[in-house]
Amino acid sequence: MRPDDWVERWLPRSWGPYARLCRLDRPVGTWLTLLPCLAALVQAADGWPTLFRLIVFSVGALLMRGVGCTLNDIFDRDIDSKVERTRFRPLTSGQLTLKNALYFLLGQFFVCGLLLFAINEYSRWLAVLLVPIVIIYPLCKRFTYWPQVVLGIGFNWGMLMAWSDTQNTVPLAAVAMWVGAVLWQVGYDSIYAYVDVQDDLRLGVRSTAMRFAQNGKAWISGFYTATIALWVYGGAAIGMGWAYFAVIAVIAGHFVWQMSVFSLERPDRNFMLFRANMQVGVLLIVAALAGSLI
Repeated sequence: MRPDDWVERWLPRSWGPYARLCRLDRPVGTWLTLLPCLAALVQAADGWPTLFRLIVFSVGALLMRGVGCTLNDIFDRDIDSKVERTRFRPLTSGQLTLKNALYFLLGQFFVCGLLLFAINEYSRWLAVLLVPIVIIYPLCKRFTYWPQVVLGIGFNWGMLMAWSDTQNTVPLAAVAMWVGAVLWQVGYDSIYAYVDVQDDLRLGVRSTAMRFAQNGKAWISGFYTATIALWVYGGAAIGMGWAYFAVIAVIAGHFVWQMSVFSLERPDRNFMLFRANMQVGVLLIVAALAGSLI
C-alpha cells in the first residue's frame, strides 16, 4: 500500500476499485479540471461567486472527470493490460467486471443529471453538448494524433458553463479564455504523453507527443504562448484590472520555467511538470480575483 493511498486506508475494500476507476485516488486531473472553471466563475461574477455555484461546479467537475476516466478504462481495458503503468487498473486487473463498471458509469451520469436542476436552461444545453465530447475522447487516440485537443475542449467546458449560468450569456472574451485553457491543456498533457510514447508506438495508438516527436519543446512553447495571448486578450475584453495582467505575467514566467526543465531525454520529469500546472490553475484564480477586486 502506498503511504498516500487514502482509498486503501479509509474506504471499504469493496469501494476501492470504483474509487480507482474514477481516479479518486489521483486528484490531480480533477484539480486541473476544476481550477480554470473556478477562475471563470470569478470573472463571470466580477468578484466572489455564490457558495451555491461553487459547490455545484465543484461537484460537477469531480463527476465529469470521473465519467471521463471510467469511459477511458472501459474502452481501453485491453490496451491497458499491455502497458506497465496501467495494467493494474481495476478493469484490466479483474478487480471489476465490465458489467459493474457500466453500472457505475450510469450511476455517475445519473448524479450528473441531478445537477442539471441546479443550473439554468442555457447551461443545461451546454451540459448536454458536453456528453458526446466526453464519450468520444477515449476513442480519439485510435484515429488522430490530437486527442489532447478533444480532452482540453471537454475538460475545460465548465468555463463556458460558468458564464452561461452566471450571466446567461457566453461573451467572446469568455470563449477566448476557454480556448486559452484548451491550448494550455494540450501543452501540459503533451508533456505527460511523452511518458507513454514507446508504448503508444507499440500498440498503434496516437498522441500529440508522437506528432511533435523531437520538436516537442517548440510545439508546447507555442501552445503556452498562445495561451498567454488569449488570456491577456480575454482579460482585457472582460475589463480586468491591472493586477490580473501582473499575475498572468507570473503564469508566463511559470511556462518559461516549465520549458527550461522539460527535456525529451528526461521523461522522469514529466509527471512533476504535469502536476506543476495545478499552480497555474491556482494563479489563474488569483488573477481573476485580483483583476476583479483590485
